[in-house]
Amino acid sequence: MTPVVLFSLTVHEYSHGRVALMLGDNTAQRLGRLSFNPLRHLDIMGVLFFYFVGFGWAKPVPVNWRNFENPHRDMMYVA
Repeated sequence: MTPVVLFSLTVHEYSHGRVALMLGDNTAQRLGRLSFNPLRHLDIMGVLFFYFVGFGWAKPVPVNWRNFENPHRDMMYVA
């Protein structure tokens, strides 16, 4: 995977978890997904699709909306 794509996916998924943490949900942190380690965010099928089809994806960061003060608004921010 190219370094730029790897970096982008890692920062993107980390950001979802960080915003959720700032809004009161520590699920990503408890599961070790609040990390800049790219291996924590890579999805094997997403990587294979990236190489063979031209697009891919990372593992979604888990978020528990029940931990938010205002779930509708806060999920919009996390997204």
